[in-house]
Amino acid sequence: MATCEVCGNDYGMTFEVHAQGAVHVFDCFSCAIHRMAPICEHCRVQIIGQGVEVDGHWFCGAHCARAEGRAGIVDRV
Repeated sequence: MATCEVCGNDYGMTFEVHAQGAVHVFDCFSCAIHRMAPICEHCRVQIIGQGVEVDGHWFCGAHCARAEGRAGIVDRV
């Protein structure tokens, strides 16, 4: 068994997420989201969907990017 790095649960069905050269161990998706999801730099929501990255800054969508002064950003539909 392995231990979740967020909640510390020692669980037989943990899973690993490999990202940017690191390996993370979680016992559920909510712990993985809590640790891995970027946070919108405008409204502070955790970005679970696509999000928008502008010059290394993360936003939940074009509206928040524009609110922070980023020009020319549009949401795709």
